[in-house]
Amino acid sequence: MKFKSIRVALTACAAAVLVAGCAKETEEDEGVDLTKQARAAAAAAGVQLKDGGDGGELHIYTWSDYIAPDVLKSFEKALGVTVVVDTFDSNEAMYAKLKAGGTGYDIITPSSYQIGGMAKEGMIDILDHKRIPNVRANFDPSFASQILDASFKYSVPYAVTYTGLAYLKGKIQPAGVDIDSWSVLGNAAMKGRISLLDDIREVIGIGLMYLGYSVNSKNPKEINAAVEQVLKWRPNIRKFDGESYKAEVPAGATWIGHGYSTDVTQVIVGDEESGAPPRDDIGFALPREGFSIAFDEMVVAKDAKRKDLAYAFMNYIYDGDVAAANMEYICGPNPVKPGIEKLDPAYRQLIILNVETLKRGQLLKGFADDPATMELYNKAWDKIKATEAR
Repeated sequence: MKFKSIRVALTACAAAVLVAGCAKETEEDEGVDLTKQARAAAAAAGVQLKDGGDGGELHIYTWSDYIAPDVLKSFEKALGVTVVVDTFDSNEAMYAKLKAGGTGYDIITPSSYQIGGMAKEGMIDILDHKRIPNVRANFDPSFASQILDASFKYSVPYAVTYTGLAYLKGKIQPAGVDIDSWSVLGNAAMKGRISLLDDIREVIGIGLMYLGYSVNSKNPKEINAAVEQVLKWRPNIRKFDGESYKAEVPAGATWIGHGYSTDVTQVIVGDEESGAPPRDDIGFALPREGFSIAFDEMVVAKDAKRKDLAYAFMNYIYDGDVAAANMEYICGPNPVKPGIEKLDPAYRQLIILNVETLKRGQLLKGFADDPATMELYNKAWDKIKATEAR
């Protein structure tokens, strides 16, 4: 497994995490072998393993840096297959590619709010839960309030992300700006040093939450007010992008990057394999006015060629040992109870929000059953993107 040295915590447990991280580095230096778990998960999913492996390819379309390499390698070794991973940086980009005829994927990991629309359009399968027994057995019920469909009809929860602000402490703290409020986006001292996600719901959601509205508002007046608020901040925004903040905040090109908790935590704790050191000069804020919560979930494409391997992989992800290895890589929680229990307590505290913080979060919901509201958001987004920074 690509071990991430946990030397810098987002909480007061930094010293304990350091000790745990150094201990794990020695133990896991050669990687983690999860082939036994992969074979068991595949057998339970009804995949008939053959001598020398099953052969073929499993195609996954997901976010970048979102599956531990050792998790993938062990699955490939155990089943004799090749896992091909393609990535996207927003739900909109993923959906647009699929609508434009992008095919060949077996598993896709959209955020919860996108799934209803994909199901309505016949893009994904209803799941056969007899083929993924680990999911029902190992799902952690403490995450139930953060998912949209507890029946898992079309999707299996993979990982949850919280959207906030990555920031360079050396630029923010001397300026005395309030990084714990979305109002920092309008601070003149930050002009040209802020990036926002290229994501319709996340960006309009900032305006809604800042004004005290629901991130899922369907009220045209509230949506318009949110757009006007974002446009007031627009002169400070240098770009809309879902990936670059991970490199540009550490490099100093961007001082504040609107981004996802898993991505930012990966940057903060560092990565020994690639030579990226821990960064205690970078922080991550979840503003007090509210922040968005989105579960990314695994779905099976309607036109998937290897549905057998898709079910085997989903069942495998919900194995406790696999989930623990995966969480140590992605720096975010998989909702797999036996996996969470295997984590060092300090690391568990690092990646899982406490109850009080979680109360400020708002779960993003979809508008698949309300095209009129989605049209309001689309027009609002067009207005934001058409306005140049001044």
